[in-house]
Parts: sequence; C-alpha cells; structure tokens
Amino acid sequence: MITGEIKSRIDTIWDTFWTGGITNSITILEQMTYLFFIKMLDDAQITKEANASLMGVAVKDPTFKDGCWHNPETTQEIPYQSLRWSFFKNKDAEEMYRIISRDAFTFIKNLNIGRESSYSRFMANATFLIQNPRTLVKVVENIDSLDMNNKDTMGDVYEYVLGKMAASGNNGQFRTPRHIIKMMVEMMEPKLNDIICDPAMGSAGFIVESAKYIQEKFKSELLKKDNANHYKNGLLHGFDTDSTMLRIGAMNLMLHGVDNPDVEYKDSLSTDNTDENKYTLCLANPPFAGSLDYDSVSKSILSITKTKKTELLFMALFVRMLQTGGRCASIVPDGVLFGTSTGHLAIRKEIVDNQRLQAVISMPSGVFKPYAGVSTAILIFTKTNTGGTDKVWFYDMKTDGFSLDDRRNPIPQNDIPDIITRFHNLAGENNRTRKDQSFLVPVKEIREKGYDLSINKYKEVERERIVYEKSDVILRRIEELESEIQKAMCELRKMV
Repeated sequence: MITGEIKSRIDTIWDTFWTGGITNSITILEQMTYLFFIKMLDDAQITKEANASLMGVAVKDPTFKDGCWHNPETTQEIPYQSLRWSFFKNKDAEEMYRIISRDAFTFIKNLNIGRESSYSRFMANATFLIQNPRTLVKVVENIDSLDMNNKDTMGDVYEYVLGKMAASGNNGQFRTPRHIIKMMVEMMEPKLNDIICDPAMGSAGFIVESAKYIQEKFKSELLKKDNANHYKNGLLHGFDTDSTMLRIGAMNLMLHGVDNPDVEYKDSLSTDNTDENKYTLCLANPPFAGSLDYDSVSKSILSITKTKKTELLFMALFVRMLQTGGRCASIVPDGVLFGTSTGHLAIRKEIVDNQRLQAVISMPSGVFKPYAGVSTAILIFTKTNTGGTDKVWFYDMKTDGFSLDDRRNPIPQNDIPDIITRFHNLAGENNRTRKDQSFLVPVKEIREKGYDLSINKYKEVERERIVYEKSDVILRRIEELESEIQKAMCELRKMV
C-alpha cells in the first residue's frame, strides 16, 4: 500500500498537469510514464554503481556510459552524464526543459530498441507534450522523491495513477477494475510453469496481477535459475493495437518487477496473429464493440464463429490460442450468453460441446461504472477439443464491495470472497438449489434450452404470495379515516 504522502504527491502531479494545460487523463499518464522511465534508468544505474564500488569492479552494461551520445535528431554530441535525472533535476526551469525535451526524451526513444526493455520497444512514436518549463519543474520535483527501485511501492503508485485515469471518466475502457482482475486470477490460480496471455492487454492489468500472484505463491521456487528464466522470458505475453497502451502496459509491468515480458503490437484477430495451441492460460477483458477490419480477420477464427462481433471472435481466438488442457477466464457482455444470432449460438455450442465450460459468473451492471453501465459476465472454460462439459456452475454476483452507482464508494457487502471459495469447491455446490445465489446446471438442460447461458434461464425465484383485504373492508377503513379527519377539522375551527 502507498502512503498518504505519496498519494498526495501523485495528486499534486496530476493537478499540475491540469493547470499546465494537459487535461486528457491518458496523456497525463503517458507523460508521467516517460518521466518515470527516465528516473528509473538513473536510479537503476546509481544502484549498479554503488554495488560495483563496493565490490571494486567496473559497472557492467551501464545505461549512461563515459563519453558522449549522438543525438540523431539534433546531430549533436551529448555527454551521457547530462542525460541523467540526478544531473538535470537541480537545473533551472529553462535548462531542465531543454535537456529533457530535446535530449533525455530522444535518448529513451532510441534506447536499445527491442533489447533494453519492453518499454523502450514502443517509444518510436512517442511525443513529449509538456510545453511549460514551470510545469515540468513541478512534476520533476514531485517524482524525484519516488524510489524507482522499490518495485512494490512503484507498482502501487502506478495502480493508483491508473485508478485516477479510470475515475476521471476518460479512457476508462482501457481499465478493468483491479479487484475484478484479482478475483479472476485467484480463481484461475496461475502456476509457475504456465504460459499466460492477454491478447487485448490494455494497461496489462491481468498480466501484472498474474505476475504478482506467482511472486507471492512461488517465492522460493523463483530462486531456481530455470524458474526465474521462465518467469522473466516465457511466462507473460500480451498484445494490443494501441502504441500508447503498450507503453503504459509495459511500464506497469516494469514497475511491478517484470522487466522483459513478451508484449507486442499485434492485431490479435487478424492473420498477423498466428499463435495456435501455444498458451496454457488466457485472462482477458476483450473489446465489446471495437472497430473491426472484417477482411483481415483470421479464417481459423471465422471457422469457429462467422461474425463481425469482436466479443464472439475473441472467444473463438481463445479456443485457437490455448493448448489442449489450457484454461480461459474472460469477461463478456451479457449478450454473449443469450444472443440468438448464428454467431452467438455457434460460439456457445463450441464452448459447451467441443470444450469444457465450467462456470458463468453474472456481474451487476454497475461494476464498470462510471464509464460504462453494460451488464457483463465471466466465462471460464478449459480447452479439450473433445467436449467434457458436465455441469456448469452459475453464480449471481450482486455486490463487489463497492456501490453500483457512478461514485463506486466502498461498502461492506462483497460476494467476491464467496465466489472464489465456492469455485474452488464445486463439489460442495451439488446440494444447492436454484433458489440459491449459486448452483450447478447439467449440460443436458443447457442444450435443451438452446445453449442459453444466462442465469435467469435457470434460477428459481421464490415469490411471496401477498393476500390483500377485501374491497369493502378497505373502503370502510377509508371512510373511518375520513370521518376522523373531518372531526379533527371541526375541532381546529373551534380553536381559531
């Protein structure tokens, strides 16, 4: 958890951007990300230098070398040391602005593209948009106190900033609520030998939470060289078609201690994505109504469901991308559960008949407020290619620990712990009735009802019978009340 002082500093940085004329939340986050990265490079080298000095050896692979760096945009030779945060942070406003905007920013855009980090890989089209030197000085002063080497704190800092971006109501589509992501990860229980993918990664929330889960659950195992190598290079994968979100997602991962994840620019639904039978776990909240170049959609996806709806195409993509035995937990709009089109029916039949559908968790419409009021659900299935669906577990989530209005204030009512507990003990659900909040439904019944996966199709609602009094009794009561009112009025007139 970050302290109140750090939150206050982040709030101050946010407000400084606003007063400096940058009011778009995603632009604020992106510009903060650039400065975080510049400071992170210097903090990392300071640590390297301290360790090297202690050991009496030279710094290995320094980012800021001796001599000069050639700025390809100005063609000038710039001393590496002048690019360091610790050097320019004490300069006057105009000098600091010149160094950062002209040299340091260009340096990180050209820093070992594709090798230094997943973040630097997506810097080619980045633009420095802070126009006011005084604004830059204030932002630098507040960022300066943050220890970029403290991954736990910086991970929480970035989550807090992402939360502010969502709370602003702009670009909220890029952020799935953190507690929903955490719930899904805890339900799926990622393993150290998994190969995890989010093909619509956005700010990389699912990948980050998976990394944190594995760090916590397999702390001792990660000390082994092979496990550590898989964690750094083979565990986490993510794609997106937005370079800005790739930068934000890569920084999110770096600040959580994941330095070299496989994140790349890729249209997951197109023929550019050839991944097949590759991953053991997919976690995602794919776009529901995004723009789609239908002609570029992979034929192997369309062979599962021929549709232009992205939410259905992504479900087909999960089936293709997963290894046999691989698992998927994905957020879908409610229409996926009961839509009557050929495409809707095809994907439900695929998951029920050809794969193994395990759970449908219906979520209340307020979960994604304030920026969306759509009703959603979570589908969990295992790829088998031979069927295997026996009983499907349904859960009717009514509360998620927050009010379901635009304010989303914390409340004590929260179904999430119950959902996680019950999902990991489905055998105990056999004795629950359709009147309960969760229950099991045989696959035969699902087929009989046209593969409808909406919980209301199977839930029994217990209605209380209300017996009203006879009309003559009600009328007599009205007459008695009217008589009492007239009597009171007469007494009141006598008093006037």
